[in-house]
Amino acid sequence: MSVISEDTAAILSRLLSGKRGRKIVCVQGLGFVGAANAIAIAAARDGAGDPLYAVVGVDLPTESGRERAAALNRGAFPFPTTDAALVAAARSARAAGNLVAVTDASVFGEADIIVVEIGLDIEDKTPKVDLPPFRAAIGTVGDHMKPDALILLESTVPPGTTERIVAPLLRERLAARSLPTHALKLAYCYERVMPGDAYLASIVDMWRVYAGMTVQAADAAEAFLSSFIDTGKRPLTRLDSIRAVETAKVLENTFRAVNIALIDEWEKFARRIDVDLFEVLKAIRVRPTHQNIRYPGLGVGGNCLSKDPMFGSTSARDVFGLADFEFPLSAAAVTINARMPAATVALLEEMFPDGLAGKRVLILGASYREDVGDIRHSPSLALAEMLGEKRATVAFADPLVDGEIGVPLHRDLPDAHGFDAVILAVGHKQYRGIDLAAWSGAQRPVVLDANGVLSRQQLQSLRDAEFKVAAIGRGLSR
Repeated sequence: MSVISEDTAAILSRLLSGKRGRKIVCVQGLGFVGAANAIAIAAARDGAGDPLYAVVGVDLPTESGRERAAALNRGAFPFPTTDAALVAAARSARAAGNLVAVTDASVFGEADIIVVEIGLDIEDKTPKVDLPPFRAAIGTVGDHMKPDALILLESTVPPGTTERIVAPLLRERLAARSLPTHALKLAYCYERVMPGDAYLASIVDMWRVYAGMTVQAADAAEAFLSSFIDTGKRPLTRLDSIRAVETAKVLENTFRAVNIALIDEWEKFARRIDVDLFEVLKAIRVRPTHQNIRYPGLGVGGNCLSKDPMFGSTSARDVFGLADFEFPLSAAAVTINARMPAATVALLEEMFPDGLAGKRVLILGASYREDVGDIRHSPSLALAEMLGEKRATVAFADPLVDGEIGVPLHRDLPDAHGFDAVILAVGHKQYRGIDLAAWSGAQRPVVLDANGVLSRQQLQSLRDAEFKVAAIGRGLSR
């Protein structure tokens, strides 16, 4: 077992004060998924209403890692959120005293269960997985973990990663410490976290798929997951192998990306022939088998759909050595979705015959989807960059995004004076009911709805008020 630092020992002593029988759960990685998962696990209660676990969130000793840990330690979720239940659960965990966060990896040595929430990135041009940070995170766990701890990996990874990369690395680190490796309890379960109003519910009230390297590991994972997920309503699904579960996660996200790409492909055609694609898709959704068909928009963002479809080819080449396997449809979906910000720029150019140079453009929404503050791979940022290349001056408004993004960012709507165009890029609640006519006063900026934020009636009202209006997915008369 690793030697725990004095500071961390003191933290654990307070965490376990009077509750020595409580299992310790460490959550590695306090990003958008890990921080929410730590809160969800801390909310688990036994039959008497007492907390089931002592939960320790663990992040890197960096500025952002320390900030996230500090937020959890004061009973706050580290990121802007519209989910009141998640905010309340964070406060409750603080009051109950069963959730702390640290930046000291030695705490893994005290854990009975370690949940890994470390994301993988992928290079834009070639689907080659970026493993060094991921390997370093797993190696850190192996350097400190107890040999009988349950390791539950929840990161989205190329199929085969857990068996061929994670397991050998953990065994190597255990062996280096002269600890047994034969009883390694390694399991995999992917999350379906959806930041937004139902952030917490997407963890505790969501179906899960899982598997273990051994039956013992799978049984341990099932018992743990069932303790904080409502499996009465959302039963768990156990598959025969971890690589099958990894494949399920990647294929699930690939399906969604391809679905979106299909609609993106039809969007321009619908506009050209003066068809409201939203109206068409609503009619199609009446058929039960087609209710999950997507709507057109600005493109795909976030840490999943923008890259996960490439994990099939990454797995084939880098994990299994199958160089002859290709995934052309998956690759095409990523390419098509990445083009959508350019389609928005092209539509805006049509509205300014003299070009976009010198025009001031306000983009409403910087995050990758509605009602979240996550800007990772956001198509709004790609849109801003493309507008900058056209020599337009760009500013953002977003009520949920903090920090620097390279251009002026307003939490509230700025003064309308001087803006030539407004692009509705993200359907935050604040923007779905927006009164642009009241905001703009005597100004009449061009209005472009790039993501189905406004209804047809709202768009028509703007036209009636003599605004020049256009919308992705809707014809000129729509």
